[in-house]
This record gives sequence, structure tokens and C-alpha cells, in this order.
Amino acid sequence: MTQRSGLALAVLALAAEEPMHPYRMQQLLRERGKDQVVNVGQRSQLYKTIDRLVRDDLLVARATEREATRPERTVYAATDAGRELAITWTLDMLTAPRHEFAEFTAALAYLPLLDPEVAADALALRLSDRRGELERVRHDLEKAPDFLPRIVVVEAEYAIAHLETDVAWIAALLDDLRSGALTWDRAALTDIARRADPGGEDRP
Repeated sequence: MTQRSGLALAVLALAAEEPMHPYRMQQLLRERGKDQVVNVGQRSQLYKTIDRLVRDDLLVARATEREATRPERTVYAATDAGRELAITWTLDMLTAPRHEFAEFTAALAYLPLLDPEVAADALALRLSDRRGELERVRHDLEKAPDFLPRIVVVEAEYAIAHLETDVAWIAALLDDLRSGALTWDRAALTDIARRADPGGEDRP
């Protein structure tokens, strides 16, 4: 069975909306701002996802279209099983999300690899990026047409809430690093790790 993913869900949802070809899917995801939550940057990945959905009888090729100067495009529609799975996936993603191993969290776990000053400089760059992204998402939401119902932009609201929290937390951490309230010594941390390891004394 096709592995659950945001892209696979988006493809099934679009194909359930109306039969369409992959280029149109990619175009609509971008026009609707869904490319901010679903990775459609690589068209090859979109085609691979469609192939897997067809293989598992979740999508079916309905027809081919051809414009004068373009190659043939296959139009896909969601099967009944595809529509049902899209609903199941949406419910699962809402109620039982998978644990995601974010790179930023991993970097925080190994922050002592860096000197405090270097860590502060790196976090300052991230803070600037997150602030810029927050302003961009706010701007995009503010310029959304008034006739759009809230339900089609709730993911942008969530992104803003997440970014606001991210910005506030990183700013506070950076303040602690700059002030010296948070600092570390790698040699001391290594010694603590050895003392905390029950088998550490047996190793050279």
C-alpha cells in the first residue's frame, strides 16, 4: 500500500475534486498556497507518487489531453478507494501524527559541539530567517481574497502560531547565550557524561 505522505494526500484530494493531469495538480497546489505545506518542488517526486497511487488502485487514468505545442498529458481521477483513503489519512494525521525527527531539534541536542559564541551567531541567523518567514506568511494571509472561507487557510494560521512561538523561544535562548546565562564547557560536559555512564569506568 502507498505510504502515507502530505504529497500523496494532496494528489488524492485534487483528483477527487476533479480529474486532472499532474501539471495542473502542481499548478493548483502553488496557486492555493499548499506548496507551503506539501513539497511539490520536484515534479519527478509528484510523478512517482502518482505512479504508486495508480499501482495501488487509488488513482486511475481517465484520459489524455494534448495541446498543440505540448506533449500528451494523462488525466487522473481518484477511485472510491482513493477517496476513502484520503479521508482516513486526514483523520490519522490529525489524531495520531507520526513522530518527526526535525533537524533543528537534533542540532539543539548537540549544541555543546559548538562554542557558545558560535552557537549564538548561528541562532541569530536562524532567528532572522524565522522572523522573515513569519512576516511573509502573515503578509500572504492578509492579502488572501476576502471571499475565501477560513477553512482553506487554517494551515496558514497554524504556521503563524508555530512561527510566533519559534521566534519567541529562539530569541529568549539567544538572549541567554549573549548574556552568559546559558553557557557550557565541553571538557566538563564530557566528564559529566562519563560519570553518568555506568560502564564508563571500564573503558579507556
